[in-house]
Amino acid sequence: MVNCQFGCLPSIIGTFPHKDPVRTCELVAHYLRDIPAWPQLPKRTFLENMYAQYSEGFPGLVIKGDKIFVDRKQDLTKQLEQFYSDYLANDFSRYTLSPEYAAGFQAFPEAIRKLTPRAVKGHVTGPISWGLTVTDETGKGIIYDDTLGDVVPKFLRLKASWQEQALSKLSHNTIMFVDEPYMTAFGSIAMQLSREQVVSALEETFAGIKGIKGVHCCGNTDWSILLQTSTNIIHFDAYKYTDSLAIYTPEVKKFLDRGGCIGWGIIPTDAESVNKESVASLKDRLESAMEPFTHKGIPFQTLIEQGLILPACGLGPIGSESAAERALQLLAELSNTIRKKYL
Repeated sequence: MVNCQFGCLPSIIGTFPHKDPVRTCELVAHYLRDIPAWPQLPKRTFLENMYAQYSEGFPGLVIKGDKIFVDRKQDLTKQLEQFYSDYLANDFSRYTLSPEYAAGFQAFPEAIRKLTPRAVKGHVTGPISWGLTVTDETGKGIIYDDTLGDVVPKFLRLKASWQEQALSKLSHNTIMFVDEPYMTAFGSIAMQLSREQVVSALEETFAGIKGIKGVHCCGNTDWSILLQTSTNIIHFDAYKYTDSLAIYTPEVKKFLDRGGCIGWGIIPTDAESVNKESVASLKDRLESAMEPFTHKGIPFQTLIEQGLILPACGLGPIGSESAAERALQLLAELSNTIRKKYL
């Protein structure tokens, strides 16, 4: 069983509003000494957008301005043959994160070289969100294409494998998050995928992760779907959607019983909320978010021991660098306060 008893240590989802990768990695190393994560910097270049960032090497993919699509008019036969050959051989050497697409990933090792982290965290966009955002030339999400829809989770699996191997050189313990913001659309007209299709796609991507795997969704969704996958960590927005996960307490209990971890996204990711909150107010908010679970039989101490504290989502949209840095400070101080009181 994977050990996910993190005791409410802090970490992050990924994005920052910063442009300087060295400066951002230094902030991560300062505030997140136990579980640092490399920063995504979408304001630096569109190539660091969470969909463009993982697009290198996908058959037929084109980036024009802020558009990402697959040109199905071209002959993709050779590219698809190469991809499936790599997939069947589990050869992820071609599925890298290059400096143009992930400057924070390149600066990360030097920034944390003096740390002895409990684990290092990476992230990849999930197959549902990626496959719905990246379209064919007609604007239809490629996840609905019989051929390309099969490639998407396998492609992201190789991306995750390459990244995890690189991160494993920094720590024996790795955490890889699969980010699925589009899971908020499950069951609506915007997502015409069955429960079985979602689980299958996620499991395909998870299969490329040897260490601890997590899944992130920053809004309301059918959490029972994600809880039935092999993920070790479920991250949710506990700031705005406090009760969204509590509806599924029986499933959460089974998840925790098998050693799972809840990522409490309790740090807000908008500047107004960050500026009005304090460590004390967020501590109260976190404890209140845990109450529905304890009322239904999950021990409070279990929630603390098998918990992580994170922002509700990425810090990229927060606006200013100063607001993001205050969020990091609140995150680190809240974790320290919770750990001192309960552990």
